[in-house]
Amino acid sequence: MLLFERPNAGEKVILVHIAASRATTEDMEELAALAASCELKPVAVIQSSRDEPDPKLFIGRGKVAEVRQAVVDYQAELVLFNCALSPSQERNLEQALGVRVMDRTGLILNIFAQRARSYEGKLQVELAQLRHMAARLVRGWTHLERQQGGIGLRGPGETQLEIDRRLIAQRIRQIEQRLRKVEGRWRLSRSARKRAELPTVALVGYTNAGKSTLFNALTQAGVYAADQLFATLDSTLRRLQLDGGSVVLADTVGFIRHLPHELVAAFRSTLQETCEAEVVLHVIDASADQRQANIEAVYGVLEDLGIDRKRVIEVYNKIDRLGRLPQLDRNADGWPARVWLSARTGAGLEFLLTALSEVLAREVVRAQVHLSPSEGALRARLFTVGRVLRDEATSDGGWNMEVELPARHGGFLESIISRAVAVSGTSSGYNNRLLRDELATSRQ
Repeated sequence: MLLFERPNAGEKVILVHIAASRATTEDMEELAALAASCELKPVAVIQSSRDEPDPKLFIGRGKVAEVRQAVVDYQAELVLFNCALSPSQERNLEQALGVRVMDRTGLILNIFAQRARSYEGKLQVELAQLRHMAARLVRGWTHLERQQGGIGLRGPGETQLEIDRRLIAQRIRQIEQRLRKVEGRWRLSRSARKRAELPTVALVGYTNAGKSTLFNALTQAGVYAADQLFATLDSTLRRLQLDGGSVVLADTVGFIRHLPHELVAAFRSTLQETCEAEVVLHVIDASADQRQANIEAVYGVLEDLGIDRKRVIEVYNKIDRLGRLPQLDRNADGWPARVWLSARTGAGLEFLLTALSEVLAREVVRAQVHLSPSEGALRARLFTVGRVLRDEATSDGGWNMEVELPARHGGFLESIISRAVAVSGTSSGYNNRLLRDELATSRQ
């Protein structure tokens, strides 16, 4: 049950841009895009410049009169502010304007409420909404007086406001308990992947950068993708086969400038996939006018999550809009740093797969092993987690194999080396550069 009031689709809205806030011209354009994503119809934009916000109305009384006149002229039903309003400012503005008032945070919460599909996603959105609503309850119950206690009761009873706060607190505790159970299942799933030694590659990026389109292009998952902000919210995991073995590709929720803290906190379990990923693909809309600002906004969230930039590969998407050719750029050490591609046309996907294979295979052990007929399960696992270069059946019903295994496979790698007839070397880097370290071992 989502308790936060949502604007109805097709409503006429007035957009208010205040230069005194952290808002920029790009923020104003983004607010219009957010409104369109919520199927609202912006009919007017009013701009204001203030050195500091008014504590009661945020904007001055003259500007309030201008907004009120625009509401009357355009018969608007909602006023959207491109800044964060305090509960009292929001309530005072509603009384002065005679229509509902919503700030940027409330609008984003409404979009999330409409787009959440999974059980966990709906719980996370409701939790964020309830926390946002807790401080704004007073506007809905100003018409109610205190309820007096009856005969035999100890004085005044609870006000309706106190009852609602108590009910919301109870609901928040219920949701937090359910989310802890969901997080437990996520942890079990991650533990299972770690036991199978499958690395995770997470897709992150500014909303509408093309993450879901790229995810579909790589995995044929059929995830919903559209040219709109926050088209998808729920994380999706699929297996992706690379030259060096299989990886798990994770599609995550998009970021946005000044992302509400309520959402960052609520979606922390979902973003845990990004925190624990071996490689993070930062998908960037190469054609966006405010591309650099979007990049900085995403890196700001990644820093909040404690993600090192060394784990990030930048993926510049939508190059078909720029008429640019696909390309793989490397850093000063020769490692993949950024890939230019088009997820929609498929141009440049091979460069991305190459970059992933190289980064995930920085240390590879090549070994020749003999497996007995009873070790068929081990042979199957070699095909799953490594690269089989040679696989020959022997007269005793076993197999002679030559394999390459990434060093990240830990304990399983040790079990393979114990069977090795000879280890031919370790690979570090790319372009077939091998750090030869002949280790003569014999199988006992």
